[in-house]
Amino acid sequence: MLIEKKANHHFLYSEISQADTFTPEDFEDEHKMIAEMTSKFVMNEVYPKLEKIEKQEFAETVTLIREAGELGLIGADIPVDDGGLELGKVSATIIAENMAAGRSFSIAFGGQTGIGALPIAYFGSHSQKNKYLPDILSGEKIAAYALTEPSSGTDAMSAKTTAVLTDCNKYYCLNGEKQWITNSAFADIFIVYAKVDGTKFTAFIVEKGYQGVSTSSEEKKMGLKGSSTRSLILENVRVPVENVIGDVGRGHIIAFNVLNIGRHKISATSLGSAKRSIELAVKYANERRQFGQPLSSFNLIKSKIADMVIKTYVNESAVYRTAGLMQNGFEEMKKSGHDFGATIARYAVECSINKVMSTEFLDQIVDEAVQIHGGYGYMAEYEIETLYRDSRINRIFEGTNEINRILIAATVLKNHVEPSEEIELEIGLLQREKQVLQLMKKLFHAAIESIKKNSLSDFNTEQEIAAFLADLVISIYGIESAVLRTEKSILNTGEEQNRQKLDCTRVYTHEASQKLALTALNMINHFGDEGIFSRIASLLIMSSSENIIFVKRRIAECVIEKERYHC
Repeated sequence: MLIEKKANHHFLYSEISQADTFTPEDFEDEHKMIAEMTSKFVMNEVYPKLEKIEKQEFAETVTLIREAGELGLIGADIPVDDGGLELGKVSATIIAENMAAGRSFSIAFGGQTGIGALPIAYFGSHSQKNKYLPDILSGEKIAAYALTEPSSGTDAMSAKTTAVLTDCNKYYCLNGEKQWITNSAFADIFIVYAKVDGTKFTAFIVEKGYQGVSTSSEEKKMGLKGSSTRSLILENVRVPVENVIGDVGRGHIIAFNVLNIGRHKISATSLGSAKRSIELAVKYANERRQFGQPLSSFNLIKSKIADMVIKTYVNESAVYRTAGLMQNGFEEMKKSGHDFGATIARYAVECSINKVMSTEFLDQIVDEAVQIHGGYGYMAEYEIETLYRDSRINRIFEGTNEINRILIAATVLKNHVEPSEEIELEIGLLQREKQVLQLMKKLFHAAIESIKKNSLSDFNTEQEIAAFLADLVISIYGIESAVLRTEKSILNTGEEQNRQKLDCTRVYTHEASQKLALTALNMINHFGDEGIFSRIASLLIMSSSENIIFVKRRIAECVIEKERYHC
């Protein structure tokens, strides 16, 4: 691997120890209890009401949010001093993953616990926290996040909503329209972003009861039909000056860091939805008989199931690795005195990586789950049809995957440092996969060098290069997360107990690195740097020593037997 010199995203530069990597196998009893409690809440309380929720009977959603508050699920990652439970980012991730089975309700819940509550919890004043957080954490009041506008989606800083200080200096007068606001039909509190004097991007707490606050009719959506999505209309709304969150003109610090947390939460819910899709697909494949045998006995169906499981294992490994990193960062913050903004910003790249990976894997997984269902997968009475429609928005939520790719590429380019000399890898467990990782990191550094040398760093123009660089970073993080998790599990419980993990890691490493190598070869002429690109790509495209077809059948058969995701 490569020795780290100095870099914010050290996984691109240094050898990471499996001992320092958090994995789902590290769950403590408290984590398992939280997972069980959340799952039972969804199955026992949310599921029976899903039909009414899908018909937009929002009273059911409001009641369920209050019940979740009573269980402590809303305040899981809110500091104790602010009325939360401060269970940590791992617990918050577990809750988000298990809440995903609640479909449209999980979106309302996520809006409450994440982008609704966190601006006040992490950036609000003591008086704001005392006034608003108790009711938000109990579920007595519902929060919503109002950032997007009709003329500014991805480009949030071009917002047109204005805030003008009144002559008495006691209020800001807000005017504008916010679009596609989750929970807006029943929200009591809106986190609104507006420009003071037309230039200073600022966050405000706006109460539903303020004069001039109204919402449009419900949007008619492709999926997530049970969630509320409306426009928020602000007409000469007088907001007390004490409702400014943070400093005037510093709203972008709040907006972007809260979105980072939101991206990680989306990755967790996408993971939960992927697991549910696998469960539905495998159970159906076992029950459905064709030509006198279960659908699950056909090898093309096994291949689909294996691909679904492999992607989910890598996704799960990356999501909980990031949750562990963030939890460590928040614990360090208490000792160092750093603020929430600086702490969250450290993990912006990882949050974007997980968001892109999880949402794109989910779309691929749920698509194959529909295919396994055949014609029945197209019928509304089957749950997989709803999951298929619901999944699509995730690649657009919290910044499109395209903008997240550009953010990843721009950040790693900005923070790049020249790597140290390589060291020889020790012979042992997962050596081939570690060699592939080393080659991919070489390709990353070669790409950065070519970008700089050939003046290709304007990613507003060179967006294809930005996407390639981001996909390379995403693949490195995903492969490494799987390798570290598998290595750790084998060292703890032996190779035989972890055959499924080993199989998933080897197949994914082989297929993902080949895909990136082909992309690299197709971009050589644009980079204008054939030498090292072609050498590394050729090595990555080499065939595997494994019988990939046989290994995938083995992965699928394990899951078919258990009728659920298993690794």
